[in-house]
Amino acid sequence: MYVDNLQQDEVFVPVQIRPLNELTGMPVRKGLEQAVVSNGKIVNMVSQRYGHIPNQLFFKKAEQLLIDAGLEYSRQSINRSDRSFSVDFVLTDTTQFSVGQGEDVILPMLRFTNAYDGSERTAGHFGFYRKVCSNGLHVARTEIGFSIKHHKNAVQLIMPGLQGLFRRFLDNEFYSISGRFHQMMTVELLDTKDFVREVLERTQLFRYECSDTNDAPSKKAREVLEILDAEALQLGSTPNLWLGYNAFNAVLHSNLKKGFAKQQQLDRQLFETVYEMA
Repeated sequence: MYVDNLQQDEVFVPVQIRPLNELTGMPVRKGLEQAVVSNGKIVNMVSQRYGHIPNQLFFKKAEQLLIDAGLEYSRQSINRSDRSFSVDFVLTDTTQFSVGQGEDVILPMLRFTNAYDGSERTAGHFGFYRKVCSNGLHVARTEIGFSIKHHKNAVQLIMPGLQGLFRRFLDNEFYSISGRFHQMMTVELLDTKDFVREVLERTQLFRYECSDTNDAPSKKAREVLEILDAEALQLGSTPNLWLGYNAFNAVLHSNLKKGFAKQQQLDRQLFETVYEMA
C-alpha cells in the first residue's frame, strides 16, 4: 500500500536538560541556566523554570488517542536536525474519498509537532493526506486541544478524547472541504505558466523569474510546472486548479526551508489563493 512508503525518521532521540555552567565551565546569566541537549548537541538554552516535553511523552500520548478511539492508521515521522519534529497519523480506514480520478485518494490525517529548540509550538491539528503526491495538505483548521500542567519539576500533559473531535472534523470540515477540492478540479488550466506566475504574484511564496534580467521560470517555478504536468499525465487528466495547488504544495513541503507551523500557514494561504481562481 502507498502509505508503506511514508517517511520514517527517528524522533525518539536521546534528550537531556543539563546545567549550562557544567557544560561550558563558565558563569551564565539569569534566564539561561540550562541547556537542552538533543542527541548529543546543544539545541537550546532555557531558564530553570523551563518545562520540557520530550517526544516520548508527547507523540506516544498522541498515538494512544488513536488506539483508544479504535482508528486504523499509518505513521509518518520527520526529524529536522534533532531540533524539531512532527508525527503524522494517516487514518487508513474507510473514511476517504477520491477527487476526480479514482487514483487521486484523500485520507484524513492528524499532525503533531514538537521542538526542542523553541522553533515550533507543541501542537496538533487535523489535515489531509493525498496518495498521489504522498504529501500532507494542511488546509483544515481543527486543532487537537490539550493542556500542559507544570508541578514541581515535572510536566504533565493532558490529552483529550479523540473520538468526538474526529467526528466533528468529519462533519464540519473533511467533507465540506472536499467539495472545494472537486470544484477546483473542474477548472482547466489553459496556460500553466500564466497560472504559476499569477499564484506567485499573489502569494509571494517565491520568485517566478530567474532574475531581474531573465524572465524565464526560476528553478522552483519549473519544479511546480513539472509536477503539475507529471500528475496530469499520471492521472490521465488535463492540468487544472486542483493539480496546480498540489504541485505548489509539493514544492512547499519538500523544497522550501520552512518550519512546520509556517508550512501550515502558507498551505492555507496557497489553498485560499488558488480556490479564489475557481
